[in-house]
Amino acid sequence: MPWNKENYPDSLKNFTAPVRNKAVEIANALLEDGYEEGRAIAIATAQAKEWGENHDKQIRKKEH
Repeated sequence: MPWNKENYPDSLKNFTAPVRNKAVEIANALLEDGYEEGRAIAIATAQAKEWGENHDKQIRKKEH
């Protein structure tokens, strides 16, 4: 099941939109390559965090 900006794994809900969207993009590509859903989410989360750090993006939403 591919994810999108409105429908994504709960584990990504605390990430800022740019980092979450990157994770969704990566996870969907991994699913297409035959990765199991849980593994795709784990890899995509790690890679999106790294992408955010390399692009000076805020990773997580600020606490209120």
